Amino acid sequence: MSAPLPRHRSETAFEDFKLPLLRGDAIAEATRCLFCHDAPCVQACPTEIDIPQFIRKIASDNVRSSAKTIFEANILGMSCARVCPVEVLCVGACVYNQSDQPPIAIGKLQRYATDRAYEEGWKFFDAGESTGKSVALLGAGPASLAAAHELRRFGHACTIFEKRGTIGGLNTTGVAPYKMKSDRALSEVEWILSIGGIDVKTGVTVGEQVSLAELEREYDAIFIGIGLGADSALGIQGEDLDGVHGAVEWIESMKLKALDLTQINRAVIIGGGNTALDAARETIGLGIRSVTMLYRGQREVMSGYAHELHAAVAEGVSVEWQATATALHGDDRISQVACVRLDEHKRPISESEFVIAADLVLMAIGQSKLTSLFATLPGIEIAGGRIRVDAAGWTGRPRWFAGGDCTNGGKEVVNAAAEGKRAAQAIHASLQEGGHG
Repeated sequence: MSAPLPRHRSETAFEDFKLPLLRGDAIAEATRCLFCHDAPCVQACPTEIDIPQFIRKIASDNVRSSAKTIFEANILGMSCARVCPVEVLCVGACVYNQSDQPPIAIGKLQRYATDRAYEEGWKFFDAGESTGKSVALLGAGPASLAAAHELRRFGHACTIFEKRGTIGGLNTTGVAPYKMKSDRALSEVEWILSIGGIDVKTGVTVGEQVSLAELEREYDAIFIGIGLGADSALGIQGEDLDGVHGAVEWIESMKLKALDLTQINRAVIIGGGNTALDAARETIGLGIRSVTMLYRGQREVMSGYAHELHAAVAEGVSVEWQATATALHGDDRISQVACVRLDEHKRPISESEFVIAADLVLMAIGQSKLTSLFATLPGIEIAGGRIRVDAAGWTGRPRWFAGGDCTNGGKEVVNAAAEGKRAAQAIHASLQEGGHG
């Protein structure tokens, strides 16, 4: 099982960014829903939760049935209620957006129902009668957890292999703490595993402690649910200085440990994606006075969500657009970031150099891929660092399936949950047919 979390962690300094709804507020909000036929919010949800149905049940104060509707579609419905970018998914698709009225607070309503389920200890699912079949799942993140839970409902035995001592994937180690803290993520893992029959082996790296050949010998099917790898580097001078970290690595340390930030007053975040925005909001939320993001493109093409950027700027983060770092300077520790402006083609502009003072630099320019190990298996194709799969999650090699970040390049938790469940259904079908894939 997962290693225990230390009581004192830097993430505990944060409060929830979105407060939960009380019963009366939840019912009032639910009654606003138009319960659309062929609802666009459902079409926008990767797990296809019957949103009008679960909201209708909240409106009638049938919260238990509402929660079951959510979990039937998405067993990670509790965390997704907190971490999903609803502004660009279900809430963004709400028909109220077309009539200048506030969209239904779908995420908050989902949190209201799923939190009640956790608080009351409601259980909705049992493991199926044993089929005698076993499935190995690589990685203990959302994709594997969703797949394992669905496989247990079919009656297949499951073993999850995780290289870390902490399970839950980025839900535990990477989600911004003002959305969800690590202990809440681990409570979800415990709730999912309570179906029984899912063995979790931590501290096991596939390819080292267990080989691909062993997995094929010992299991009837294998699901690859590994995440992304280490933070990418720019390849510039000074990246080895103290105080320079990959953003994902730093966020994990902040969530799982108590960091000493007493001597850090100025942070620079390099990148323009959602990880960069999370890191910026987290550093300023921890009391670092000056936080600057460096992004090489224009605001209009920034990959990070607009609502997250708006929140970061409102909290005091500044952004240097069309700029990048050229070198990091300091004796043993980072003290300055040398920068240059870029034109619309991302070429350096002559005589546009400038310097930013910094005690902390976080690289948020992407992560390496962990898929190369599987390229040795005939039938599995790697393209752009991603494992290629069909619509059901099959890799092309008999008995091997995949889903989550290793196939989609790093999308949302809800995508991983959807892909894990879909692959589990395909695995079940293949095992019934003789396991050919």
